[in-house]
Amino acid sequence: MGVYAMGRLRYLRLSLRNRVLIWLFCAATLLIALCIVALTHMKPILINLAAARINNTVNRIVVAAVNDAVSSGTIQYDALVSLEKDASGHVTALRSNIGEVNRLQSLLADDILQRLGEVSTSELSIPVGTLTGSALLAGRGPSIHVRMQAAGSTSATFRNEFTAAGINQTKHQILLRVDVSMSILLPAFTTSTRVSNEIAVAETVIVGGVPENYTYFSTLPEELSDYAEDYIMNNR
Repeated sequence: MGVYAMGRLRYLRLSLRNRVLIWLFCAATLLIALCIVALTHMKPILINLAAARINNTVNRIVVAAVNDAVSSGTIQYDALVSLEKDASGHVTALRSNIGEVNRLQSLLADDILQRLGEVSTSELSIPVGTLTGSALLAGRGPSIHVRMQAAGSTSATFRNEFTAAGINQTKHQILLRVDVSMSILLPAFTTSTRVSNEIAVAETVIVGGVPENYTYFSTLPEELSDYAEDYIMNNR
């Protein structure tokens, strides 16, 4: 009788332990399933919020880096281009200083990357109500903090732009285009974004010779040739 009772007690203990293990397994499975569903629902929200924050951060850093370079005199018009003139002092050609252009492009790209590295890790705060997808609950409830890290590459390129500024004037601008490609590392997945900025860093107005005659036709394009022929015939 004692042996039977001990066996019965051992059986009950094993049965209870098995039940606990089964319940723990079911709870863990349910928790994992809930996490997968939550991450699936959170993914588009996290991507949009992370991309928006990264875009704002990159734009702010690029503008600050370019402004600092211009203010410190690192970027100067005369260092990037030289104007060739004839005996009368009129501009005949514009020559780019390729060596200085390449140096500044590399310098600015490195400076921007260094600044991005200093703020590459940050946190996203997402209210629980936003995760429900309901417009009424968006922005409400306690916030969930998600840590993200961004790593990227950048390129800086100068280009020239010429714009007519009058009868004998041309505005020459040196524009700096900065492209930053960022990989955003979030819990359980990654995303990427590309931010482009184009900023005028130097400009001048090139004054040419004054023409002896200047004619302006205020007509439609298809009527322009007829008006031009009449004007030429009557003013010979």
